[in-house]
Amino acid sequence: MKIKKGDVKVKVFTEVLINYFQKLNSKLIDNRFITDVQMDSKKVTKGSLFIAINNGNNYVSEALKNGAELVICDREIEELKYSNVIKVENSIQTLQELAKLYRKKLNLKVIAITGSEGKTTTKDLIHGILKKKYRVKKTLGNHNNHIGLPYTILQLSSEDEIAVLEMGMSDLGEIDLLSKIAQPDYAVITNIGDSHLEFLKNRDNVFKAKTELLKYVDAKRTLLYGDDPYFKTVEGIKVGFDKNNNYIINETKDLYEGMIFTLNEEKYFLPLNGLYNVINASFGIALGKMFNMSYTEIKEALECIEITGMRFEKIIKDGVLYINDAYNASPVSMKMALQAFSSLPLNKQKVVVLADALELGEKEIEYHIEVLSEALKHNFYRIFIYGERMKKASEILKNEAIESFDSKNEIKNAIQQIENVGVLLKGSRGMKLEEIIISKE
Repeated sequence: MKIKKGDVKVKVFTEVLINYFQKLNSKLIDNRFITDVQMDSKKVTKGSLFIAINNGNNYVSEALKNGAELVICDREIEELKYSNVIKVENSIQTLQELAKLYRKKLNLKVIAITGSEGKTTTKDLIHGILKKKYRVKKTLGNHNNHIGLPYTILQLSSEDEIAVLEMGMSDLGEIDLLSKIAQPDYAVITNIGDSHLEFLKNRDNVFKAKTELLKYVDAKRTLLYGDDPYFKTVEGIKVGFDKNNNYIINETKDLYEGMIFTLNEEKYFLPLNGLYNVINASFGIALGKMFNMSYTEIKEALECIEITGMRFEKIIKDGVLYINDAYNASPVSMKMALQAFSSLPLNKQKVVVLADALELGEKEIEYHIEVLSEALKHNFYRIFIYGERMKKASEILKNEAIESFDSKNEIKNAIQQIENVGVLLKGSRGMKLEEIIISKE
């Protein structure tokens, strides 16, 4: 986004920059006007602030060549001879501090979203609903960590009314850090699952890590998945199927095009499949109500929602219907995807392709056995697996219905031999199962 010299954002951010560097007794020229903030030197244009993160220090020269007004780096580099190149102790920490200071200057509401599964889809749904009535920005792509979140905040404008920010983590203390930067007004925690057990060891620690967000937001503005046992005694607004929740989901119906469901006696259509997406959408509906949106506004917004790719995304390629749910995976999300695919009204032979779920720690094979056991419960035409962990799990199960493959091309070739087929792809990001759709024979 290009900002003109007189824009309020330019003035506000320039003030933040000057105050920050004056405290450091650094050499910032007061009359510099920053149009935007970039971490990629290729995206720098005239007026940009380029913050050199890690290897970005090697591209300061390119940033200057592209017109950077100011450069922040944290290494001894030749370009320090220029007056608009400033060395700091830690570029990431500087990025975080600038975002924190800039956030305080912005007159908007921040909605923070975390949880083991469904963060990105929930973010997209909340954004899609609220933008019907308000000026809303959301986390850019997967910029949900200690670098991406502050970078997203620095892209906000004084014209924005709401920011929907996704918060990811892999260890204790990270959500706390992101909360201090974002200073959220509203919170959503989708669930407590098995993600990142390689680092956190057990769900109790996942709960501790995710709920670091709670101390920053009033319980009256905190939305939780009320059916999750971990949230039974946590104060907040509960969403789920249980009758004790504040927002109760019922009367769900699977269609090829999506889901019909009722939330607190109001009927909605969601152009996404899976009960888990109904839960995610219900968070968005609840927030829409909290932001004084009418039933009609929310209903219309939900019906034309746009979701980040590779989330139960339907793709037809070479006569095959692929359900591309391969952006990421955990044991919980894999089981939910299998259940959603099983329930999907589809007059086709259903084949599932399951790849490894990563970062699960010592019990990873046990978790993969659980996933394969879930797959075997459903009447799928065939079950294909890919990856070392899946292979080890299948060797323990010794079920002939599970077919192991060593390459994605082999899987694609096997799929193409099946007539009238629909295929679910599910695995961790590192497994890149989407390559089955685009790979060449």
